[in-house]
Amino acid sequence: MQEPVPGISAVPSETNARYFHVIVTGPEDSPFEGGLFKLELFLPEDYPMSAPKVRFITKIYHPNIDRLGRICLDILKDKWSPALQIRTVLLSIQALLSAPNPDDPLANDVAELWKVNESEAIRNAKEWTRRYAMDN
Repeated sequence: MQEPVPGISAVPSETNARYFHVIVTGPEDSPFEGGLFKLELFLPEDYPMSAPKVRFITKIYHPNIDRLGRICLDILKDKWSPALQIRTVLLSIQALLSAPNPDDPLANDVAELWKVNESEAIRNAKEWTRRYAMDN
C-alpha cells in the first residue's frame, strides 16, 4: 500500500489481515482493457515461505485462468521465492493479462481457441471483459 502500482489496488480485509481485496485494471492494448477485475489474495500461515493464494473473482476469458479463477503462473507455484513481494505477484498477474500464454494453460478450451483462432479468442475475451468486468 505504501508503494501503489498504477492499475492495481490491494486492501487488507478489516476482519483478516492476511486476506486482501484486490482490483486489477485490464492493461491497455490488451483484450482486457477497460475492465476492473476483482481478485482475492490470501497469505498462508507460512508466508513468505510459501506463495500467496490468489484467485480471480471476476469471470475472465483467459487461457491461464480457469473458470474457478485459479491462475497458472510460475511464481505462484514452483518459481515462488520468499524474496518476492505481493506487489511483484500482482504486477505479474497484470502482465499475464497483457501476454496470455496458451502453451501453459489452465483453461484448455480457451488455450486451444487462442492457438487455432487467436482473433476469435480475443473477441471472446473482449466480450467477457465487457460483460463481467465493466460497470454497465
